[in-house]
Amino acid sequence: MKTRILLFLLALLAAGPAAAALNVLACEPEWGALTHELAGDRARIYEASTALQDVHHIQARPSLIAAARRADLAVCTGAELEVGWLPVLVRESGNDRIQPNAPGYFEAARYVNLIEIPTRLDRREGDVHPEGNPHIQTDPRNIAKVAQALAERLAQVDPANAAAYQTNYRAFDARWQQAIAKWEREAAPLKGLKVVVHHQAFDYLFRWLGIQTVGSLEPLPGVDPTISHMTALLEAQKTNPAKMVVRASFNDPRASEWFAGRAHIEAVMLPFSVGGDDASKDLFSWYDDMLAILLKAAGK
Repeated sequence: MKTRILLFLLALLAAGPAAAALNVLACEPEWGALTHELAGDRARIYEASTALQDVHHIQARPSLIAAARRADLAVCTGAELEVGWLPVLVRESGNDRIQPNAPGYFEAARYVNLIEIPTRLDRREGDVHPEGNPHIQTDPRNIAKVAQALAERLAQVDPANAAAYQTNYRAFDARWQQAIAKWEREAAPLKGLKVVVHHQAFDYLFRWLGIQTVGSLEPLPGVDPTISHMTALLEAQKTNPAKMVVRASFNDPRASEWFAGRAHIEAVMLPFSVGGDDASKDLFSWYDDMLAILLKAAGK
């Protein structure tokens, strides 16, 4: 018996110390999914929001503050998307590792070209983002840019596993570039499609695919749809008709269904991120799902 115990202890010593998982706070599910692709079981990932929530309005509840306190790395969108709650988490956590400008504070928007940067700032024009549209995750080419930067940041905060992060990144990027080429072939029939949107949530996706937005149910960004505004949009349908009205998974469906019923067009829900519907289980299946939904609604 003593011999067996001794052999077991010697085996543990020979194996060396177990690698501690990196604690990652992902502000949005797309960044949690991307971190998983790059880190695998080397990271313990806590996602602060879901694709069914409006990420502009997350509450800095105690459980999120506790997750921020434990985090070695915070992976967020930036571009002031989380301005209403992330600064509270960072401040209340007391965690020096994830303070702005620390290696453990990562903003994905810094690594892509933002669109719709306002020429002037006026809150009377709605929920305007000074740095541009922050919903960068809906263009897979942006995901590719963020993946490269995130792999480098993972290696910086966890140098013991730097080689593994780079290996995982190269494998992911190869699969991702192949997927982009496939998606572009499949989505070719969507070029020139006209849509009305609930919110400017998918502008990066639509630019990538050549889809035209001809109206928004929100009279101003972030302002709830009104009957008078949607009635005006219905009038515009007579001269510049949209094929469908698109909402994100976090939007209340009533406005898009009201408009679609009166315009006699499809009301379409697109998952805003991984987990936005049952089919969007990871980054790859999320894009597969979005394109399948659009192609079906367009009759392609």
